[in-house]
Amino acid sequence: MTAWCLLIPLCRQTQKGSTPYKVIPVATGQLTEKEELIQNLLAQVVEQFSRVFKINELKTEVANHLAMLEKRVELEGLKVAEIEKCKSDIKKMRDEMAARNSRTNCPCKYSFLDENKKLIPRRDVPSYPKYILSQETIEALRKPTFDVWLWEPNEMLSCLEHMYHDLGLVKDFKINPIILKRWLLCIHDNYRNNPFHNFRHCFCVTQMMYSMISLCSLQVKLPQTDILMLMTASVCHDLDHPGYNNTYQINAQTELAVRYNDISPLENHHCAVAFQIFAQPECNIFSNIDQEQFKRIRQGMITLILATDMARHAEILDSFKEILDNFDYSNEEHVTQLKMVLIKCCDISNEVRPMEVAEPWVDCLLEEYFMQSDREKSEGLPVAPFMDRDKVTKPTAQIGFLKFVLIPMFEIITKLFPVVEEVLLQPLWESRDRYEQLKQIDDTMKELQKKKNESLASEGRENTIMDTKIL
Repeated sequence: MTAWCLLIPLCRQTQKGSTPYKVIPVATGQLTEKEELIQNLLAQVVEQFSRVFKINELKTEVANHLAMLEKRVELEGLKVAEIEKCKSDIKKMRDEMAARNSRTNCPCKYSFLDENKKLIPRRDVPSYPKYILSQETIEALRKPTFDVWLWEPNEMLSCLEHMYHDLGLVKDFKINPIILKRWLLCIHDNYRNNPFHNFRHCFCVTQMMYSMISLCSLQVKLPQTDILMLMTASVCHDLDHPGYNNTYQINAQTELAVRYNDISPLENHHCAVAFQIFAQPECNIFSNIDQEQFKRIRQGMITLILATDMARHAEILDSFKEILDNFDYSNEEHVTQLKMVLIKCCDISNEVRPMEVAEPWVDCLLEEYFMQSDREKSEGLPVAPFMDRDKVTKPTAQIGFLKFVLIPMFEIITKLFPVVEEVLLQPLWESRDRYEQLKQIDDTMKELQKKKNESLASEGRENTIMDTKIL
């Protein structure tokens, strides 16, 4: 009997082993050998069809799965970015906590220079590369307009090294060049990463001193010993500064304030750290000078670094004014007074520089001030208005400082060195005028905002009255 078969498509099956086609016999009976062969052939065709459709289904399924994976990868990528940002934020918080702890524990609050390991010099030949300064850089380095923001720490170290060679200090005092390198590296390692009082500030002050030595022809007027004192005191003048000023040290009765009886605790600490470094033979740039000369240099450096305490500003300036009319370079006391004023000028000379170089320093200083005032508030200590983030603005901070501190001091120096007026004093006048204009703009904006707020408040009251009447 002939057996007919139908190839009937079925609905898509999801169970394993199902096929989209099935063979259904139409007529039944005893199959002949030929019919059985045909049926087997048909079964094989069905199987081939099924495989084809399974492959297409598999392709579709794989495509869908890939699309889903791509979406997941995209989402995971976003998660990874968020995770990395979180990690970065956590690291910043940890760094800030570590910085706060270091400020709390050393030397600001309890201990005196806990991190003694910083004072251990590098006994190998220092690793920072020897930069060959271009002639353009060498000439720029002698000018107050030098942009101190363009240089990496290694480059600043090389510039400092160049200054000592250029001034003849290495030759005249038989300073071992390798020891000079080690000393500079140790100096760098003992400046903290504060917003303002950091190694770049050290470089900035020293570079300004180098500029003034050139500008005022001080090497013609002063002996090399005084030049060495001025340069080395500038390098060391803020060593291991904790980022909190003397007022905080004294009010919080920190270990430094107790140690130095509230008398210039930070400046005394800077001196102590400087000479702890010199006590290391590998860092002693004075090793080839006799004991008497070293004593004079040491005493001179201490006098200069202590002079950077702004609490003594009026006292130092008044003393210098008294001798100015009869200034005598052969008088040791007169020269000491001059050196004290010179290092003070260099220490607070940022506004002498071009605006694009000077202004970032104001932001750095305000950031450090605000960190201190926040801490003072949290500890219940007095807060200076010029350091309070709720009261001070950049123009108000700078106008008073320029008018009552910087300009009068540089005007006095101008009497002894007339060349200073055009190069150093003129930029200060221009900076004062610019900040006064900014203050006027700020005051105008505040007044407009105040009137706007009053107008809105008045309208609000009128609307309230109208609403009340209607009710």
